[in-house]
Order: sequence, then structure tokens, then C-alpha cells
Amino acid sequence: MAIARRLGNAEIISVDSMQVYREMDIGTDKPPVAVRAEVPHHLIDVADPSEDFSLTMFQAAARQARADIATRGRTAVLVGGTGLYHRAVIDDLDIPGRFPETAAELEEELDTEALHRRLVELDPLAASRMEPTNRRRIVRALEVTVGSGRPFSSYGPGLGDYPPCDIAQIGLSLSRPEIDHRIEQRYHQQMEAGFLAEVEALADRQPPLSRTASQALGYKELLGHLNGEMSLDEALDLAIARTRKFARRQERWFRRDPRIVWLNADDDVEALVDEALSRTAQHESPG
Repeated sequence: MAIARRLGNAEIISVDSMQVYREMDIGTDKPPVAVRAEVPHHLIDVADPSEDFSLTMFQAAARQARADIATRGRTAVLVGGTGLYHRAVIDDLDIPGRFPETAAELEEELDTEALHRRLVELDPLAASRMEPTNRRRIVRALEVTVGSGRPFSSYGPGLGDYPPCDIAQIGLSLSRPEIDHRIEQRYHQQMEAGFLAEVEALADRQPPLSRTASQALGYKELLGHLNGEMSLDEALDLAIARTRKFARRQERWFRRDPRIVWLNADDDVEALVDEALSRTAQHESPG
């Protein structure tokens, strides 16, 4: 936000797979309405939580937002930590589409391990990359393989390649203990802000939450608590542990990208903005 303010002509694109959903505000840590009024934000509150807002849909919407911002002569600032979504916006990734009729047929099969055995037959490489009990991923892989006639594992080439792109990428470094502390602190702040009440409202809504929305970190665990699967303390502890694990995976993802310039997040905000904008200028004028 400080960078957007300094630029003066910026608009922010949220690259967060869950901030797209309306009614999911506290747990996704959306910017306050006042902040969004100060600087235009995109890809926030664009989908109903009963909808499965896919990566393909996000990619198309985010790229359109970038094009619209450029048409207005303004600067797009991409913010967020969903690694694959970030790559889908800035790089030319080959992402499979959706095949809802095929997916619906697959969902009728109650035995997840039977679905996995079918995937082993059709796409053994994809099957080897996922747990036999991970129903959501197995159904998605079969949906693509059956629906497109092309193995799911054949999609996504180029994730290991990092071609030049027209965006200066800045990462913020924090120590692992500090990241873990901030994750726990944020959950406690969210609970004080009414996170549980937000999840209760979502649990009672019609139409119900989509599978994608219900898997969001924090929401999944609190829904489990509301369903009687665990105590509130257990749900909170589990959410913190899963979020820490997710943060580690995301950091590894971004660290593999040599195009990202890493800055120390403990530095003064104004100093960070100065350095980030300096790096951006160098990216735009490599000579």
C-alpha cells in the first residue's frame, strides 16, 4: 500500500485465491474498505462463496485487470502470496480448463481410493504426485484427463522456467520465528475481530460454501469446530499449524524464482519503499 501511495497513479491487484470471495473478510485479511477507497483494488469480492472460482478464471480476470489499468495509463501493483496464481498472471502458463459434467460424474463415486486407482491407470505420473486420500486433487486430475483427453500431468509446463517478464518482483524476508509469531498473532486478532461469527454465518448460508471456499485456511478448521469435530482451541491450534506449514511452502515457491529481489521486511517502511522503487526503475531501464 505504501508503494501504491508513493506512485500516486497505482491500482492494486490482489493475487490471493481466497480474497476473491465475498463474505469472507476477516479470515482472508482483506484490506479495510477505507484503504480500498483510497487506492483502487481488483480481484477482491468478485465471486460468491458458493462458487468454485478456478485458477483459470482468476488468470483471465487478473490479466484483464492489468490490461485495463494500463489502458488508463496507470501502474498495476500485484500483491499477495498465492504462488501459482502469481505465476499465472505474469507468465504464460498452460492451465487446464473446467469440465463440470465430468466432475459431477466423478463426484458420484464415493470411494476416493477407487478414483485414485483410476487415475493411476489414466495418468500414473499425476497419481504419483498426490495422496490416494486427497479427493479434491484426484477428482480435479481425473476431470481434466477425462474431459480434455490429455493427461493432467502434461499441463503446467514451464513452472520450472523463469523467463524475463515485464514486472519488477519484490519479496519481503522475515526470519522463520518472526513469521510463525505473526501468524499466531494474526489469528488471535482475527478471533477478536469476529472471525468465528463470520464462519458461523457462512456455515448457515444458502447456497452453501463451495468446496474451494470451504478449504480456506482458518475457515476449514473453524467449520470443523462448528460441526463438532474439535474444540475451538484445537481448531485454532490446527489453523495456526497449517498456516505455518503453508507459509513455508509458499516461501520455498517464491525463493525458487530468481527474478524476485528480496528485501528485509524489518527495515523502515519508507526505506523499503525507496529500495523497491529503485529496483523497479532498474528493472524498467536495465541499460
